[in-house]
Amino acid sequence: MKNQEIAQIFYNIADILEMQNVAWKPIAYRKAARALESLSEPVEDIYKQGDIKALEEIPGIGEGLAKKIVQYIQTGKIEEYERLKKTLPKGLLDLMKIQGIGPKKAQKLYKKLDIRSVKDLEKAAKKHLIQKLDAFREKTEENILKGIELFKQKKERTLLGLALPQAREIISKLEKVQGVKDVEAAGSLRRMKETIGDIDILVTSKNSAPVMDAFTRMPSVKRVLAKGDTKSSVILKTGMQADVRVLEPSSFGSALQYFTGNKDHNIKLRTIAIKKSLKLSEYGLFNKKGEKVAGKTEEEVYKKLGLSYIEPELREDTGEVEAAMKGRLPNLITAKDIKGDLHVHTKYSDGVNTIKEIAEYCKKLRYEYVCIADHSKSTTIANGLNERQVEKEIEEVRRLNKKIKGITILTGTEVDILEDGKLDFPNHLLEKIDIVTASIHKKFKMGKEKMTERVVKAMSNENVDIIGHPTGRLIGEREGYDLNFEKVFQAAKDTKTALEINAQIKRLDLNGALVREAKNHGVRFAVCTDAHSLTQLDFIELGIAMARRGWCEKKDVINTLSLKDLLKQLK
Repeated sequence: MKNQEIAQIFYNIADILEMQNVAWKPIAYRKAARALESLSEPVEDIYKQGDIKALEEIPGIGEGLAKKIVQYIQTGKIEEYERLKKTLPKGLLDLMKIQGIGPKKAQKLYKKLDIRSVKDLEKAAKKHLIQKLDAFREKTEENILKGIELFKQKKERTLLGLALPQAREIISKLEKVQGVKDVEAAGSLRRMKETIGDIDILVTSKNSAPVMDAFTRMPSVKRVLAKGDTKSSVILKTGMQADVRVLEPSSFGSALQYFTGNKDHNIKLRTIAIKKSLKLSEYGLFNKKGEKVAGKTEEEVYKKLGLSYIEPELREDTGEVEAAMKGRLPNLITAKDIKGDLHVHTKYSDGVNTIKEIAEYCKKLRYEYVCIADHSKSTTIANGLNERQVEKEIEEVRRLNKKIKGITILTGTEVDILEDGKLDFPNHLLEKIDIVTASIHKKFKMGKEKMTERVVKAMSNENVDIIGHPTGRLIGEREGYDLNFEKVFQAAKDTKTALEINAQIKRLDLNGALVREAKNHGVRFAVCTDAHSLTQLDFIELGIAMARRGWCEKKDVINTLSLKDLLKQLK
């Protein structure tokens, strides 16, 4: 999809313009980039169906930006970006992708130390040259080195929320090839890991040639690495590698199992097979005589091995094989279990849609309820609301609930947890709000003990129902807060505070591992999108994926409850 390609260009243009001290334009480009990233439909399809006017209807996209999108769709380039790139040394843009380095700091590093690339930056930091500059300190230098490591990891892997649309586009095209029966993604993508290395796709067809031709000739392909009879590899224009394998239908299940589970999971299965005098491979499960006894479906492979079927998200050798032997696997939460979203932003703060638009969209999703949770006053960068504005928003929600039937709009807030653990709004205001989500948006570098006290104190407030994005991490950009999770999880259980599984593409916070740890402490969760536009409400599947990776069942997540039961559960 071109969505991510254009979004990245818009982010880069914003960074360059900010370096040049251009006013307001960087904000507009970043807003447009976020809107493109959140689209569930390819931008080129939107253009085909409704021309440039349809592009202008995307939140944050005006006539000028719509023209640039059209230019990229038609030519693969944006003239303004090509011109702006020439004003900077090659590699300088990458500096601004390092945590803690914005356009102004990047410019200073370039002018004072002639730093033109991440490689230059790493050398200078290791020689302690950066801390000698004004506005840079020893701690800044340490953070830059950490940021470089995160940057390297990000370059090697792609966010789940960005990889999924690319895989689905490939699958959609291959499904249309004559003779194709089954098409399925495998690997870490099917396990719904937070970041993805390569896209692996398995296909069944009697004739592989048309599949290989269709795959290697897709418009999204930048370079063909290899094209064979049954396997081909390409580099997509987004930089991701994608591999497609064509299989016989009789081996599809065993291949899907083989290419989905991680190495340790598969070793355990092969060990079980050997003990049963069987041989397991990507081609099937065979007995001593070499006869295939299973392979068409994954279910029959697991059954022949004496195991319950193991869902893809669990196949990482974290106890799932042992649980499958005893028939004790969890009945994982599904999208159908979600009754509503408890964390959605509107035009009142930094969202792009009205409360009415959000309610009507959630009604189409068949939700029973949706909670409006705009930022509080301390988050000025996100246009946080003051007390008077919150009162006004509450009144609007009450009016809309009388007009819109079939869904209940809940009043909410994403109130800031201040440095001392107190909240950004007084209790007398929070008492009027249906659901209070408390989050940290500033002072991320506090020590472990103080940061833990900060979060625990917020949970002790009788009005706080949910802790939003509990670690504060941004994947590949910012590490999470330094927390004592044992204390945080115990406090969440003791105070009956739910922890959020935030489904934003860059957050996925809590992640699967921490969800499972918290679940073992008896904590309950809220799977929420933190949506800032209508299309971001579809990110709920990413949050559900983290819940599933954390072994969550329906009973572990509060927004699987009916409205009546949810309100009873809240503090």
